[in-house]
Amino acid sequence: MRTLIIGDLHLSADRPDITQAFINFLDHLPADTESLYIVGDLFEVWVGDDIAEPFALDVARHIKSVSEKLPVYFIHGNRDFMLGKQFAKLAGMQLLPEVFLTELYGKQTVILHGDSLCTLDKAYQRFRRFRSVPLFRWIYSKLPKSKRLQIAADLRGKSKRDNKSKSYEIMDVEPSAVVELLDSTGAVQMIHGHTHRPKLHSLENHRSRLVVGDWYTQGSVLTLTPEGAELSTLSLR
Repeated sequence: MRTLIIGDLHLSADRPDITQAFINFLDHLPADTESLYIVGDLFEVWVGDDIAEPFALDVARHIKSVSEKLPVYFIHGNRDFMLGKQFAKLAGMQLLPEVFLTELYGKQTVILHGDSLCTLDKAYQRFRRFRSVPLFRWIYSKLPKSKRLQIAADLRGKSKRDNKSKSYEIMDVEPSAVVELLDSTGAVQMIHGHTHRPKLHSLENHRSRLVVGDWYTQGSVLTLTPEGAELSTLSLR
């Protein structure tokens, strides 16, 4: 038995190598896989289900073929927070809340994208709160497709520029935020992505924080079994 967790693939039309690696991953899941979790930023940018690119529709078809055999869960990331029910249905993915609490092989586990834990990045947290307002999301969804694409491109560019000037600490999770979430949920295990810093962290009180990696230069997969957790990498070739 195993559960697989991935995130931060940042799929886009200009990186067909990542898309193909993901499709290969989906087509060759181990036979004993019980479920697959995608913890956000599956796509580099997502401006609406109604303007999904052809490559994204192809990705949906492959995810759908997996979802017909086992559950595929999706948690929104900071790049694809507008991914909606239409695309999720097309891909056979079950949309989960921003913070999802479950039990995995006897361990109470909290799963999330991870951006909410980067509390030292005040500017981003303000934007994050704003983008979560239902009225903003509704207005954005009604904008012309060209306008949405332009806004997404502007935000993507601003994010890249801002990240160059931010310190390592600001862009990583805040330890106190991790402890607070573990305490409030009663979880002993936390799983997230977002930081692009894959590692299995041991915390106090026999708790752990498991971080999945990004897919920019190689694939990253977190595997959970009754025996424990393991991080592995995949070639993009």
